[in-house]
Amino acid sequence: MFKKTILIISTLSIFLLGGCSKKDDANDMVSKNEFVLTGLDKKEYVVKQQGSGFVLDGAKGKIVIFDIFATWCPPCQDTASHLTSLQEKFKNDVIIIGLTIEDKVANSKLTEFATKNHAKYILVNSDQNRRLSDAIVNELKLGERYPIPLMVLYKDGKLVNHFVGVTEEEFIESEIKNALGK
Repeated sequence: MFKKTILIISTLSIFLLGGCSKKDDANDMVSKNEFVLTGLDKKEYVVKQQGSGFVLDGAKGKIVIFDIFATWCPPCQDTASHLTSLQEKFKNDVIIIGLTIEDKVANSKLTEFATKNHAKYILVNSDQNRRLSDAIVNELKLGERYPIPLMVLYKDGKLVNHFVGVTEEEFIESEIKNALGK
């Protein structure tokens, strides 16, 4: 009788505790599709994964370029001025977000990168940067050790194109124009 009681209590405990963990898993699944990024400007930028694409809240109809980079990377430094030029040319149609892959980089280091390399677009420094970068790279199937700089263009959550390494500004501009129908 004692063994049956222990068996019943053990079985019920497993079901009850298992049920609680299932609920937590559901909450985790919802949050895995949303990334809250904090810019150097102290604004929050919310990016949501929709299917295999990524959507920036408030950017409907615009091209969103995620520039995945590191402050110490010479090709990333070279790319910054090209992205600034594109941001200025297409200021009403393009939003560029620089996602550093460096963990816990100081805002002062990111500001120094922006000043030195003329990066006049949104730079985010958040614990969500790496998670978002990895999610984008996973969708592109580039592998765990992906090259940087990596620029990925989306329009309304649909992939337009991506570029690896230093890319001529004209190539990116051409993709932007095509996606905008210009």
